[in-house]
Amino acid sequence: MGMRKTLLAALAIVGLGATGWTLAQKPKALSPEELAEAYATPLPPPEGPLTVFHLGHSLVGRDMPAMLAQLANHTYASQLGWGTPLQAHWEPDVEIQGFAVENNHDHYQGAKTALASGAYDAFVLTEMVEIEAAIDYFSSPEYLEKWAAAARQARPDIRVYLYETWHDLNDPQGWLNRLDTDPARYWEGVLLAQAMANDAGNPPIYVIPAGRVMANLVRRVDASGGINGMTSRNDLFARLDDGSLDPIHLNDLGAYLVALTHYAVLYHRSPVGLPKQLKRADGRQATAPSDELALLMQTTVWDVVTSLPVTGLARQ
Repeated sequence: MGMRKTLLAALAIVGLGATGWTLAQKPKALSPEELAEAYATPLPPPEGPLTVFHLGHSLVGRDMPAMLAQLANHTYASQLGWGTPLQAHWEPDVEIQGFAVENNHDHYQGAKTALASGAYDAFVLTEMVEIEAAIDYFSSPEYLEKWAAAARQARPDIRVYLYETWHDLNDPQGWLNRLDTDPARYWEGVLLAQAMANDAGNPPIYVIPAGRVMANLVRRVDASGGINGMTSRNDLFARLDDGSLDPIHLNDLGAYLVALTHYAVLYHRSPVGLPKQLKRADGRQATAPSDELALLMQTTVWDVVTSLPVTGLARQ
């Protein structure tokens, strides 16, 4: 339900006077070489459990942060919406679609209040998808910069992460193609390149590359002909009430994969050997991957995150 309302929410916010990206403007941006240089030195691993704040929408959800907290034994809070752009989270007079529903849980905390407290070691935020619409109509790099600055104002040493997500399985450009090309085209090539261009002196905004992890896992499963618990990309996604496939929201297996990715990036530790039987946010047992699938997920996560300097990890 959440991400399908993205376009309607987008149009509504535009109607309220949101400023769009125009061809007449040429925002300052880091070159690919400058962006690469920003990540040349790995981030030191944290010394212990982090306090983590999540900002985003239903591709964050409740279950993934809860699974991550179980893996890491850390505390967390979040502010979520339905298909919510960073702009709507920031601007007080712009409605956050689904706010009452998505934040009706014990781990909700208002984002600005949470960051102003200085109580969080890590801030993980994501942008709405369609990411092109977010850039064109909702000034994504500007609001990414604003959120990072707000976090650092109260806590200069806070670690800021951009959570890279995915698109609808039926995307006309091709789902795997989008996972392959969107980081350079949008997540890093626009959002990070522009948000960090005026941020000299601060550490970079690091990346949690869930989209690329997902693509890599799907290719490994496809190449193997399927393994116990997963035969195609569809097995990572939820089912709607009528039993049909939800092409954008994850099921427990998908949430587990994304939680592993967050764990590896935040803690600089291999997730191989972590528990596979976890609980959802409501306390119910989540569907666990088979032993074979859990190991493949864990090794895939580590292979991907240690190959990308934007994660802040040392390359293996």
